Order: sequence, then structure tokens, then C-alpha cells
Amino acid sequence: MTKQTDEIAALRKRIEELEAKAKPPEPPKPFVPEPYQRYDPTAGMSMPPSALAAMVNAEPRGFMQAVVRDNRGAPTGPTGAIPRSTGGGGPANVPGSGTNWGHATPLGPPPGVAQADRLMDAQDAKDRAELVEREAKLRAMEKMAEGKAK
Repeated sequence: MTKQTDEIAALRKRIEELEAKAKPPEPPKPFVPEPYQRYDPTAGMSMPPSALAAMVNAEPRGFMQAVVRDNRGAPTGPTGAIPRSTGGGGPANVPGSGTNWGHATPLGPPPGVAQADRLMDAQDAKDRAELVEREAKLRAMEKMAEGKAK
């Protein structure tokens, strides 16, 4: 009897396997995207309340009010590119006359260019002399090599 029960159990198992293969698979669930969440770049940023309180207490009383007041009232003077006369009372374009203008600087080479030119001329002369000496040595060596080859 055990042989029959073993055969029956094996057959039942085989039938279950065949039925599982014959049954179509369950349709997959339709794709449902997660709800949109707006990106918040400050999401991970936080400050302990004690640090915030220390920063507030470090500000002198009335400082920020004065900054806001200054900002609302600015600019307080003229904003033109050419300054107005402050009433110095002398001839125009003279230093100290109150116009904030000075004498025009004439165009020309900046100071020190002549000295730089002299330094470069001296170095050029040294370089030329060194080149002439090197060429003379080279020609002497070539003549000596020709004389030995004959």
C-alpha cells in the first residue's frame, strides 16, 4: 500500500505542476508613478534653536533697523558721473579748487621705459657677442676636422 500511496502522491504533485504551467500568469499591476514631490534644496538643512538664538543675541540692538533705514534712504547725494563743485572758489581744474578734478596727464611713454630699453640693449649686445664667438669656434672645429680628414 505504501507503494500506491507514494505513486498517488507523485501523480498529484505532477498534476499540480502541470496545472500551474497551464494557468496563465496574473496580469501585472499597471504602472502608477509616485506622486510628484517638489525638490527642496534646503530639505536637509537645519540649525539647532540654541545656535539660532546665539546668532540673534550677537546682533547689537538696532543694528539691522539702521541698515534697513540707510538702505531705504540711499542714495543721499548726487549720483552723476561728473562730480559737482563743492565751492572751493578757485580757478577750475586746479588741485584743491574743490572740483575734484586734477591737471590732465600728458600722453607719453610711462616712466622707466628708457631704462628698460637700455637694459635690453645691453643684454642684446652680450647675446650677439656670445653668438659670434660660438660661430667662430664651430667654424674652427669644422676646418680642423677637414684638415684631419685629408
